[in-house]
Amino acid sequence: MRTYRFSNSLIGYLNLLTLLASIPLIGSGLWLSRSSATCESSLQTPLLVLGFVVLIVSLAGFVGACFNVAWALWLYLVVMLFLIVALLGLTVFGFAVTGGGGGVEVPGRVYHEYRLDDYSGWLRRRITEPQYWKTAMACVVGSRTCAKIAFWTPLDYLQRDLSPIQSGCCKPPTSCTYNAGAAMAAQDEDCYRWNNAANVLCYACDSCKAGVLEQVRRDWHKLSILNVVVLIFLISIYSIGCCAFRNARRAESEYPYGENRMSKIHPRWDYYWWRWFRDRREQLY
Repeated sequence: MRTYRFSNSLIGYLNLLTLLASIPLIGSGLWLSRSSATCESSLQTPLLVLGFVVLIVSLAGFVGACFNVAWALWLYLVVMLFLIVALLGLTVFGFAVTGGGGGVEVPGRVYHEYRLDDYSGWLRRRITEPQYWKTAMACVVGSRTCAKIAFWTPLDYLQRDLSPIQSGCCKPPTSCTYNAGAAMAAQDEDCYRWNNAANVLCYACDSCKAGVLEQVRRDWHKLSILNVVVLIFLISIYSIGCCAFRNARRAESEYPYGENRMSKIHPRWDYYWWRWFRDRREQLY
């Protein structure tokens, strides 16, 4: 009885917490849908989908655990299993595509520079798609990241660090050599793409794409680590949910703790005949 109450109460409380947590997720998705910023609006669909899935799953688990509704717990367990498998696949994929990168050190500088060839083929193909890169570049320009270092002195570049996007998009590669504003021969192609105009800079450079990929790689790596923690949490809840589902099935039957198959409770059809013959024989002898 204690195990029965504990598993149902625990799964009920956990799903109540996740139910409340889904409300700000949905609210954030709706708010981002009204935003005109490219970077923010691209997140609205994942937030809305995640929020509504968590809401439905948590509601089914809460109702099923607290009111012993077997079909609600069954739906909860099926969707929870789907979420676990999907999250596991996403985590494995995230670790696979974020294995490369990291940047290379620049002699005499604090910051790193990034090369497009160091990243996985899937990320490179993704970033070189015209439509995707157009959206990503609009995000970079709109964030005004380069404006933060527009007035740096050469000494600042020697002593201060740069973010991946600042290193790849806001300046030419450190190895570039210019004479009267023009790039010398036999240099990196990004050296020729660089322009000092604030709306051009190195936004068309491969180093800028690599800087964006490095930022994506770092975010995905952090998310993958978080996914591992969430997976452990979901698997624990799923195990408790299985116990609650079994308890709900037992509560719907005539025998809450399982069907009693003892012969004294459910005797065979010939039991009464055998007992009559036994009594008669005892009377005769």
